[in-house]
Amino acid sequence: MATSDVRPDLLNALSTLRECVAAARFPLPLPGADGARRSRAELLAQLDDYLVPRLHRPDAPLLAVVGGSTGAGKSTLVNSLVGRCVSESGVLRPTTRMPVLVCHPDDQSWFAGQRVLPHLTRVWMPRQDAAHGRVEAYESYGAYEAQEVEEPYGDGAGAGDGGGARQSFGGGGSRAAYGGSSREVYGANRGASGAYDVRDPYPPRQGPGRDGLTRDGVARDGVPLDGVTRRGLVRRAATFGEGGGGPDGTLLRIEVDENVPSGLALLDAPDIDSLAGHARELAAELVCAADVWVLVTTASRYADAVPWHLLRTAKEYDVSLVTVLDRVPHQVAGEISLQYATLLRKAGLGDVPRFTVPELPESAGGGSGLLPATAVRELRDWLAHRAQDPAARADAAVRTANGVLASLRSRVTSLAGACAAQHAASSRMAHRVERSYEEAAEQAHADLVGGAAFAGDALAHYRNRALTGASGALLDALTGSVAAVLYCAVAAADERFTAELRREPGAAAVPFREAGAGAQERVGVLVRRWQRCLEELADEALRAAERPGDADPEEVAALLAVALLGGANGHGAADELAALLGAKDGLRLRSRGGGLLGTYFERVLDGERDRRLAAIDTLEAQSGQQAQLIAAMSVLQREK
Repeated sequence: MATSDVRPDLLNALSTLRECVAAARFPLPLPGADGARRSRAELLAQLDDYLVPRLHRPDAPLLAVVGGSTGAGKSTLVNSLVGRCVSESGVLRPTTRMPVLVCHPDDQSWFAGQRVLPHLTRVWMPRQDAAHGRVEAYESYGAYEAQEVEEPYGDGAGAGDGGGARQSFGGGGSRAAYGGSSREVYGANRGASGAYDVRDPYPPRQGPGRDGLTRDGVARDGVPLDGVTRRGLVRRAATFGEGGGGPDGTLLRIEVDENVPSGLALLDAPDIDSLAGHARELAAELVCAADVWVLVTTASRYADAVPWHLLRTAKEYDVSLVTVLDRVPHQVAGEISLQYATLLRKAGLGDVPRFTVPELPESAGGGSGLLPATAVRELRDWLAHRAQDPAARADAAVRTANGVLASLRSRVTSLAGACAAQHAASSRMAHRVERSYEEAAEQAHADLVGGAAFAGDALAHYRNRALTGASGALLDALTGSVAAVLYCAVAAADERFTAELRREPGAAAVPFREAGAGAQERVGVLVRRWQRCLEELADEALRAAERPGDADPEEVAALLAVALLGGANGHGAADELAALLGAKDGLRLRSRGGGLLGTYFERVLDGERDRRLAAIDTLEAQSGQQAQLIAAMSVLQREK
């Protein structure tokens, strides 16, 4: 497939697939579930951050993501390619705390909005002009709001200042200073979520956001940014997990520089092996957004597992890849380069372009952060050729896009299989719950019909009723016995399926305990409601009877309960009802009472069972997820 033309049908198929991938859930801790969650996150990142944006705009600049492990020298490499310090480098680990994207001024509008990396909040930073003692700032684009500052920062800027020239650090020559005015304009973007649309794929985001910076270089919502304050003090940027940024608290700093070839953007990513989990996830997301992966490793760590995991992934996706062997001592450069080439060849990556950067004083954390231009010239020329030569540019973009598209089938199929495993496990658990409650219901029904509730206080009150006339106490005692029988049935069902679920690896994730909390109280409430309904039924039957005699509703309700629950000992109560109401009305009342008892019996046990089943349903291991993924992938296969 070629990416030279926008294909709406393909984009629509990708959008549908993206929705299905986003809907997939892997809540149960089954074997392979962790890998499925990572694969899902990686797929979403690659669709959102790279594939859909690239297919929407084939003419967009190439994005080269510089990635690697801690201390590999990524920031120093990016600084040296640009020719000035755009990304902090130092001895602290992880060094890269905020991802930095640097592009040519002509290309900045491509990255101002959410075309790529839509979940990151853009920050355009002012920077200090050392020659003129003033702050330069960039105009905001697209989804940004700019704020004009009434007085310029720095000591040497005045009205009409600007427009002069300054020496670039690495590329030689001079370039016009940005701004050219005594009023600096800069801002931060507004962030929220948007939806794909072929006609307008990346509309401005709505919702709350940042309305620019104050004079002290701090965002209005209090997030500190890397800027220069009125007093020339540099503020520390928000770090991972410390607030600020987009929905996940992450900022993306944007820099522009004419030393970067037009049509190319460099992105300095966080460490892929960072101790900070958020930084690792962000690094993986950024790598997935790349047209070109620039993997940086060192002479001492080129055989580590981390860089080779990235290399194998790149081979799997058939992306445009280049490797940089950094900090190579002169005396062993030939030997290490040969060993690294051998490893690449054995991994099927022998054709991957390789560049070697020697170990220099500037490579250390305490150095200037800029390597000599000669140390990175070959890599810079290679990147520039990819960006500016039409054939090379098309090869890089098309190869990566096609590689990702080709990888979708196996990755989505794997996700669908994981969805099926999740649904199968949840179905097994639901079946165990249902079977346990069915068995408990059968036992509880047998107990009630057999007269288990007509014992103890209830039986004593019935036998002494002629002397005490305490029909209300008899009915209350029977109600308490029914509640006890039903709660014992619930507890037995819970114990039975809990024992069976010990063999299910995913059962630990289901909140059965929370679902069962308060069961005794709920059972008691429903049984007391049954009692009130029974009393109303008795009152209605008494008023409709042909010869009610001297009976009262409470007595009739008590006799009805004994007739229903007394088993062999309750026949006398049935005869008393017939004597009070007449044989026909007594029989009709017993029939209606039996139906009422069955209704509340089911209501109690079915309600508790459904609460346990709902605990499984809340995990969203739904049956349709597998079919939806397969169907969406089939449509995409036809459009490719």
